[in-house]
Amino acid sequence: MEIRREKLMSLHVQLGESQVVGDVPEGRLVIIPIVGGTFQGPRLRGSICLGGADWNVATSPTAVHLLARYWLKTDDGHVIAVENEGFWDSARDEGVLRTTPRFQCDKSGPYAFLTTGCYTGELRGGEGQSVDIDLWTLK
Repeated sequence: MEIRREKLMSLHVQLGESQVVGDVPEGRLVIIPIVGGTFQGPRLRGSICLGGADWNVATSPTAVHLLARYWLKTDDGHVIAVENEGFWDSARDEGVLRTTPRFQCDKSGPYAFLTTGCYTGELRGGEGQSVDIDLWTLK
């Protein structure tokens, strides 16, 4: 059986000023606020809400673990919570950071399908203080 992927959505995420926490037991922690943005896909679209953040921990001189938690508001008024985790190793830099997003939303709402799928993502630096993320459903 071959694994296929189907486009779920693309996100353009606006970032705030990074806040350096410092050296923690796991490495050097930097928190990057998520201050807005937009998302669009075949089955959903809307805005990225102010208030989320990406917690980056540099675990070695070349490796970073990221854990972003934020929420989306769809054009039809539904809220979707997102947790997106990934790793980046500059020693193998391809310009792309691979992630594994998870979603939470109303189990009886129109986006309940998000809570039962398996997803993958690719994060790239955007223009200015932003990143672009493409998410796919694995089939």
